[in-house]
Amino acid sequence: MNKRYFMLLMVFVLTLALGACTDDSNVEEGADGSADGESTSEDSEASGGSGSGDLTIAMMDDAVTLDPHGSNDSASAQVRRNIYETLVFQETDMALAPGLAEEWEATEDDVWTFTLREGTTFHEGSEFTAEDVKATMDRVRDTAVASQVAFLFEMISEVEVVGDYEVNLHTEYPFAPLPSHLAHNTAGIMSKDLIDRDYQAALDEAGVDMTADEYYELRAEGGSEYDDVAEQISEHIGSVIGSEADGTNHLMFQSRSAGEETVLEKFDDFQGGDRNFETVTFRVIPENGARMAELETGGIQVAGDVDSSSAVRVEEGEETELVEQESVRMSYLGFNTEKEPFDDVKVRQAISYAIDRDEIISGVYDDMGIKAEGPLAPDVWGHDENLEGVEYDMDRAKELLAETDVADGFETTIWVDEDPQIIDTAVYIQEKLSELNIDVQVEQFEWGTYLDRTAQGDHEMFILGWTTVTADADYGLYALFHSNSHGATGNRSFYTNEEVDSLLDEGRTEPDEDTRFEAYSQAQEILIEEAPAAYLFHTNFAIGVNSSQVSGVNLDPVGNIRIENVTFE
Repeated sequence: MNKRYFMLLMVFVLTLALGACTDDSNVEEGADGSADGESTSEDSEASGGSGSGDLTIAMMDDAVTLDPHGSNDSASAQVRRNIYETLVFQETDMALAPGLAEEWEATEDDVWTFTLREGTTFHEGSEFTAEDVKATMDRVRDTAVASQVAFLFEMISEVEVVGDYEVNLHTEYPFAPLPSHLAHNTAGIMSKDLIDRDYQAALDEAGVDMTADEYYELRAEGGSEYDDVAEQISEHIGSVIGSEADGTNHLMFQSRSAGEETVLEKFDDFQGGDRNFETVTFRVIPENGARMAELETGGIQVAGDVDSSSAVRVEEGEETELVEQESVRMSYLGFNTEKEPFDDVKVRQAISYAIDRDEIISGVYDDMGIKAEGPLAPDVWGHDENLEGVEYDMDRAKELLAETDVADGFETTIWVDEDPQIIDTAVYIQEKLSELNIDVQVEQFEWGTYLDRTAQGDHEMFILGWTTVTADADYGLYALFHSNSHGATGNRSFYTNEEVDSLLDEGRTEPDEDTRFEAYSQAQEILIEEAPAAYLFHTNFAIGVNSSQVSGVNLDPVGNIRIENVTFE
């Protein structure tokens, strides 16, 4: 299917309602990666150039917040991962390497010991110690914070400070992928000073006569008094951390203009090697053509989120270079399984059979991706290559729908964000479902509103993606399909299946790798059969670089733009 088809389809489509809203939020997912840590031998090879300069990166979406525990979106991750370091560093090839922790080991089935890096200072001047690790890990699990990413760390039952540079993480059960979770950008270590100020501000704003230290003692005790205070301060948590930042990575916060740009400046005392940039500005340019024009004229040095329609333009430009990377991202059409008729598995199966994924990849994404057989990308540990996904079969789709209470068709909606390719995908699905007499209206929302409303369950169908940042099946499946994850955590399908819950629980608690793999394989079989989502494709990530100005910009399978080796021409 070619581009002309889609242009015609856009003209003759039955209905396309663009419900524009305003908000300052961003995309989930995938969100992604860990802080730039020490350069490895693979990453430290300079690619030419000289001197230093100011780097400008243009993104489609604005960061939601600088608070690592405040959101799980890719735009925020891209900014935050340059401010905060994680205990474990994830290299470009997804391998794990030392970060703020020089080494780690499972000293018992439910205890991990981390030896920390010495001589590291935060941007504001305090020394990094185990107390900062404890403060960070205690905060993300605090019910008052109500973090969307608490599921990544909820297995941690205690953070034990052994010494200034040694910490034990106790888990409620054996949890093999813990180091991978600690490489996630939301595990970025903040200074205890910053966290203390944030809590104190929340307590003061809520009118609670208590110091941060007194609150910590109350939290450790638990009970109804803690629950009451946590509820009172919850809406005020993050007011300081969301607008300030104090990490140990190579960039420190300079300024932010919501919806326009975030400016970071070089941290001279960074331990992970020299950097050639003086400042890095993340500009928000939502429109693809405008980003490409800025890249070509040198207004920006890096353009993020290059779609397939712009890829050739960047690749053939005299002064621009395309950097493309296979991803661990899965894009899907989600169903709200708590709403009729999507509570009927046969309706969901019928829609899944009615979608030709190959046509979407070819016609919308210019073959920059592969078909999804299930919810995990091939490079994610736990992906079972023997599983068979849903093949396009319109006759089978009609047979399945005929066995439901909506055999004659029905009216429904697909919600999308502002991404033109997602809109094109929705329009294609709209046209295919018309063959089942399903009348689909496509409704478009700004990212923040889109995420808020799908988290609340206001939708019927929606298109979204999930990047398995840890490259482990636990992250790729638990957030999207466990009943504990309904809503903002990731399960926007509001899907509940006790057997799937049990298998995902087994996968994250079982230390034996073969047993874990079998649990995830069985879970994927059920998820393909039950179809809480129609798994569509795994797209390639792409960015554009103005090669006449800079070199050494890399892209990883999570979609993170790696700038530690940037040199200026």
